[in-house]
Amino acid sequence: MKFHEESNPDNLAQPDGHFSQCTLVQAGTSLLFISGQVPRDTEGGTVGIGDMNRQAEQVFGNLQAALSAHGASFENVVKATIYVTRMDLAHEVVVVRERFYGKSKPASTFVGVTALNDPEWWLEVELVAALPASLRSKAGIQAFA
Repeated sequence: MKFHEESNPDNLAQPDGHFSQCTLVQAGTSLLFISGQVPRDTEGGTVGIGDMNRQAEQVFGNLQAALSAHGASFENVVKATIYVTRMDLAHEVVVVRERFYGKSKPASTFVGVTALNDPEWWLEVELVAALPASLRSKAGIQAFA
């Protein structure tokens, strides 16, 4: 069941990447905000020092774990914000992102920054996902009172 709609209005420039200009979320859908994920493993160690592709794999793997913990997948993502310190390697992030997203093209912002919290991190990604009631109950998430 589709609970959000991606669109690219004719009065905006068409995307030149794997994203949509707009995403409309149905009423009655809960929003899951995932904090910026960085290239850290479950032990807290930095993965892929000096390797953007490996860092992207770790970051998107972390995002997948966060989504899965809530019964969701990248299909549920409605907004992404991507921060990179090495814009010359941004294409490596795009390739990994497209593989994880599959056919989904959520609204996105891709930002070049001068630094992240740790100088060894070249990438941080935060997401917003929409979870319909069916996914919330499947994941054991209770509605707010």
